This record gives sequence, C-alpha cells and structure tokens, in this order.
Amino acid sequence: MSDYDAIVLGAGAAGMMCAAVAGQRGRRVLLVDHVPRPGAKILISGGGRCNFTNRDTAPDRFLSANPHFAKSALGRYTPADFLELVERHGIAWHEKTLGQLFCDGSARQIVEMLVGECELGGVDWAMGQAATVEHDGTRFRVASASRTDSAPRLVIATGGPSIPKIGASDFSYRLAKQFGLKLVEPRPALVPLTLGPDEALFRELSGVATEVRATAAGPGFREAALFTHRGLSGPAILQASSYWRSGAEVRIDFLPDRPSDWLLAAKREQPRASLRKLLPLPDRLAETLAERLGIDRLADATDKALRAAGERLGAWPFRPNGTEGYAKAEVTVGGISTAELSSKTMESRRVPGLYAIGEAVDVTGWLGGYNFQWAWASGSATGHAL
Repeated sequence: MSDYDAIVLGAGAAGMMCAAVAGQRGRRVLLVDHVPRPGAKILISGGGRCNFTNRDTAPDRFLSANPHFAKSALGRYTPADFLELVERHGIAWHEKTLGQLFCDGSARQIVEMLVGECELGGVDWAMGQAATVEHDGTRFRVASASRTDSAPRLVIATGGPSIPKIGASDFSYRLAKQFGLKLVEPRPALVPLTLGPDEALFRELSGVATEVRATAAGPGFREAALFTHRGLSGPAILQASSYWRSGAEVRIDFLPDRPSDWLLAAKREQPRASLRKLLPLPDRLAETLAERLGIDRLADATDKALRAAGERLGAWPFRPNGTEGYAKAEVTVGGISTAELSSKTMESRRVPGLYAIGEAVDVTGWLGGYNFQWAWASGSATGHAL
C-alpha cells in the first residue's frame, strides 16, 4: 500500500487542476481514473478546439440550488488567471462571440498543459484503474485490480453522467451516497430537446437554423436555434434546456428585433404582401409559421389577428416531450448538494477530508466555457486547501 497526502479521483479538467495545484504546493498526490487517458471531455469540447473559459464569467451564469455557492471559488480563480496559464504555455488562442475563448489549434494543447502542470507538481498517475473506496474514519483507501493506495484526503472529481461514450458515469453520485452526502436530482443539461407527434410539422424542418431568443423558466438566450429530425437544438436551445423541466414549455421569439405590433404597420404599408414573404426567416420556416398562423395576405387578416400573430411569433410555445438524454448532454444539472460542502475549500461538512469539485457538484454553467471555468476554479480552491 502506498501512502499519499491526497488522492484525486478523476483526471478531467477539475481533477487535473486540483492535483497540479496541490502537487506544486508540496503535497504528495495520486490522480486516479478508470479511463486510460486524461482529459477526455476537454479533447472533444469546442469542436476539438476547447472553449476553455469565458471572459464574462459571473455567478449568475451558473445554475445551483444555492446560487451563492460558486461565488467564492470563481472570485479567487478567474478567467484571467487561467488565460495567464494558457499564455505561459505558449498556447495561441482567440475570442469568439459572447466572451468565449478557444485554442487556435487543438484542445489537446490544454490537456498537455494540465498534464505538464501535474508533472511539475510530481503527481503520480493511476490511469485505467476502476477503483473502490473505503474509509476507516481517518484515511481513505482506494483499491483497484493492480494497486491499493491510501490518503487522509480524497477528492471526488469524476464528473457527471453526461457523454457516457467517453467514460462518463454516475460514479460520483454513488460515492456521495456511500458517504451519506445528499444529492440534488441530476438531469441532462445543455442538451437538445425532443418534440412529440403534435409538432411533426416542425420536425420536418430538419436542418433549418435561425437566430432566436429561447426561454424556459429562466433568462432568455439569443443565439441560433436548429430544427432537427427529433426536435430542437442549437446554442439557444441548449442554453434554455438547462432550465427546462419535464412538462414545461419553451418559448421562442423568432423575431427578437421586432415589436409585437409590427404586422399592423406592415399591413398599412404593404397590404397585398403575404406573411410568408414578409418574415425575415429561412423560406421553409417562414412558410411553416405562416401556415400555422393561418395568415396569407395581410389585407385579408383583421388587425386583431395580426396583433395575435405578432405576439405569437415573439413567444412561440413548444412543449418538448423530453431531451436527447445524457448521451447528447454536454453537462449535468444537479449532483452533490452544495449544502454538504464548504464554498471555500469544497470539503464535505459531514466527512472531514472528503472533497467534491467540478461537474460532480450541483453547479452548472451556461454554454460557452463557463463549465470549464468552474472546473478550474473549484479545482484550484481544493488544490490550495489540501
């Protein structure tokens, strides 16, 4: 049996950050993962270029049962801090829309950077090791088929069940239950929504995309929406999906720059124009919406009908019958309850020496680099506490 100061379970973004910080502070750290290579989710993120943070990071861009929990860690490790690390490693980057920062080259550069930081800290690796955990009240014992190690501190950084094809599972939740920690019910987030048979007309628009504002019991997100053969996707829909609950509506503003009464003015100016031709949308979508509204030539519609049509185009209700699940979800909402953890160190209030960070915790960011920033921030917080 090998003894360490800390064992980190999960060689993803949060786990590697935590191990690197602790190792460089002189702690003897072991990083364990059941998959053979680190950073699987980093490698596939941002189309392979890793949207590694967001300049606009703020606590209100994160979902949690306790909206204040993330403030401490996010305030102590900022996007500027991670960007400094990126630049120190000579990684070229660029900014896209909405504060999103990406590698110019490959996401592999971010993984190699984190591996390098772990090496600087003398971190030991145990990859491809499916582990079990025991606790005798003082030390945590982590055992796999080929080795057994122990430490007075254990960090759960094994993420959530989103994208199981890269090895994601509910291991963090099972471990939390083993130690009596409460969970906030997890569900897929940043995930496409599916539509039922009553919305078949819209599913026939598969491949059509347009800029909208999508809202589901939270803030509205103005980005592209994409119709698919199963329902709705695109950045605006993925964002709204994190707030969506089964049975609820998603409302889409197809014309976010138009006032609700714009059709009345259009009728006065172009009475013979058809609604389909007037809608500044892709042809197939404009035709479908006009058909659903039952309006052809503006002159033939009453002012009341046009006012109602304008209002509906500004808040078109869809009632999804589900999501595409964890297989297509970028992250998970819910997880280990923040009520169980210190917001400063991420240590369990119930089990001294046990920590939880990253996606395993009930803190979920918006699309656009926010979840990686939470990984860096929570990993750094615990790395400094170990």
